[in-house]
Amino acid sequence: MTKKIAIYGKGGIGKSTIVANIAASYSQKYNVLVIGCDPKADTTRTLYGSRIPTVLSILRENKEPNPEEVVYKGYNDISCVESGGPEPGVGCAGRGVIVAMNLLERLGVFEESFDIIIYDVLGDVVCGGFAVPLREEFADEVYIVTSGEYMSLYAANNIAKGIKKLKSRLGGIICNCKGIKDETRIVGSFAERIGSKVIGVIPKSELVPESEIEAMTVIEKFPDSKQAMVYHELAERIYENEDFTVPEPLAMDEFEEFFKELKKRASDL
Repeated sequence: MTKKIAIYGKGGIGKSTIVANIAASYSQKYNVLVIGCDPKADTTRTLYGSRIPTVLSILRENKEPNPEEVVYKGYNDISCVESGGPEPGVGCAGRGVIVAMNLLERLGVFEESFDIIIYDVLGDVVCGGFAVPLREEFADEVYIVTSGEYMSLYAANNIAKGIKKLKSRLGGIICNCKGIKDETRIVGSFAERIGSKVIGVIPKSELVPESEIEAMTVIEKFPDSKQAMVYHELAERIYENEDFTVPEPLAMDEFEEFFKELKKRASDL
């Protein structure tokens, strides 16, 4: 049975880095498909070694593409797809996700024998396009990436609202550290408040930008590093996870009170 995972989070929080590295980890044992659902279309760059054509750009040139024109083979034979988006300032960014999912279904891509499918999704749950992996049940389980920063957790809370509305299964919170004080405690407190858990902590590392400059994952560029081991461990935890919940996100006043409590706690230390 195919394991179908959706990774959500605020733009710029590091979803694509995490998705690419856990995909690289899984590829050592499993047949993996990665679908980038972000208009920036950069999820698979470090897996393929460069940017690949997006579904929307392909369809502008050819209304009936073959699967080989849409799915590109990257590192360790990982299948890579990028939904793409419209030109800046024109159209709905989430439309690319809807179009991509429809095309992949039509081409029979989901009927192939993938062990794991990972979706990298922008955390703008207001847009119907970005909710497609959950609403249309392309993904079975969700993980939210956040740091301990206010806006990142604000976005995570909004994503939790979308997950609850769609009655999807939240598998946990991934703390992608930005180096702020008490970050893991902050994210752990948030996860507990919404009825979830922290499933992984990714430390800040210079190996990440060093790898990405060369369009490679940490696992490919620095396979024996501690950072690579962190991604391997996260991939294993997600694969073996059986603890899912429907989150109970905080109301706006509760969220603000949550941060006031954190600030007071920090000043008392």
